[in-house]
Amino acid sequence: MKAIGEALVSALGGDKVASDGEALNARRYDQWAVKHLRDWRGEAVAAPGWIVRPRSVEDVQKVVCLANEHRVALIPYGLGSGVCGGIEPSPDAILLDMGAMNKVRFIDSDDLLASFDAGLNGMEAEEAVAAQGLTIGHWPQSIAISSVGGWVSTRASGQFSTAYGNIEDIIHSIEAVLPTGELVTLGKAVRAAAGPDLRHLLMGAEGTMGVVTGVTLSLRAKPEQRGYSIFYADDMQAGFEAQRRIIRADWRPPVMRQYDGREVRRLFRDYERGGKAMLLMVHEGPQARIDAELAAMHEIAAASGLEAGDPAAARQWIERRNHVPSWREMFERGYIADTVEISGRWSEIGAIYDDAIAALNALPGVVNASAHSSHVYRSGINLYFSFAATFDDTAQMEPAYFAGWRAIMEATARHGGGVAHHHGAGRLRKPYLHHDLGDEGVALLRRIKAALDPQGIMNPGNLIPDA
Repeated sequence: MKAIGEALVSALGGDKVASDGEALNARRYDQWAVKHLRDWRGEAVAAPGWIVRPRSVEDVQKVVCLANEHRVALIPYGLGSGVCGGIEPSPDAILLDMGAMNKVRFIDSDDLLASFDAGLNGMEAEEAVAAQGLTIGHWPQSIAISSVGGWVSTRASGQFSTAYGNIEDIIHSIEAVLPTGELVTLGKAVRAAAGPDLRHLLMGAEGTMGVVTGVTLSLRAKPEQRGYSIFYADDMQAGFEAQRRIIRADWRPPVMRQYDGREVRRLFRDYERGGKAMLLMVHEGPQARIDAELAAMHEIAAASGLEAGDPAAARQWIERRNHVPSWREMFERGYIADTVEISGRWSEIGAIYDDAIAALNALPGVVNASAHSSHVYRSGINLYFSFAATFDDTAQMEPAYFAGWRAIMEATARHGGGVAHHHGAGRLRKPYLHHDLGDEGVALLRRIKAALDPQGIMNPGNLIPDA
């Protein structure tokens, strides 16, 4: 394996290739809780054999071609915000750290387009367009620690998605290096019927189908004003029904979030109302639109049996929405926890919620099982489950973690829901992907992978279920 290291240095220069222990240890994992837990417990967590930090598309092509020539696994790495096990390096693998490809390529305020290197920090991308009175409109909780290319690779969703869409609705074009080293730009027109939409080969592929090197996104004007509303529902189903009526009436508040009673107590203690569920909305745009939308929300909520609350709770959410404790802080306090996002049609979501919460509460050590919705569509809604368990014996943490995930995945599948909404699949969801794709769909995914990556070098073991 020494030959590949020498070849990388020869092709790219020693300043772009790292193989020392400190640099390698810093890229052993992303934000997946399991890897943090193992490291915290003192267990071995493998590091890559080499880290390459390309600074150009040509650099990426060189690395991909060398990986093919030497048949060495290549793992694309954005800014390390993934939470589903998409990054699992080994000593015989190259980790392709895209963080040095971080330029704003252009911003066009007439065509409302902006193009970025894939490694650019998401908040930096947003700040660049905001300086011109524009917004991407994509606000994942991880915006300050995630990359633009990572948004594409995981099919990310942002907190304002109900009005502005998910990443697939914002992408104009994707530039990528295929596993054979070829450079492609997928997407040209504002809308096209030129055959299948090849952009979707890279969206959600998590580094298995190629390396995203650049992304052009469609922008919008920054909203003029912002408004807030809060309503309380007797239970989650009543809140779901109110949200269904809002969407059916063709209103699209950018933020629509519904918390069950347990999450209200945990996150909005000052605004708790007798264990009721809370529906929180943020409204944006011209003041006339906000006024009309607020009036409609109050009318629909009242007709649905909901009670109006203090909009200050929504303002609090805006201020605190991205503040979360680190995994190690949780471990030190004796907890193993995670969040799991799924989706379902309106006719399914109530049963998914009830079944998953009951299944979580039946597990040993569980001290919290709760959920909120955060993304709403014409035909259904997502749920974002949270669970936490505590044990005196830390060896029980990892089995409890996987048991919690299994409870949610199986409850979702039992009622026909989708097992992955916006965090991607990684290795964590790989055993459950057949619920969404079917056996035939999984087989098709394998065939596409084999056609694009005949040597099997791109992030092997990730996403695609084993044959």
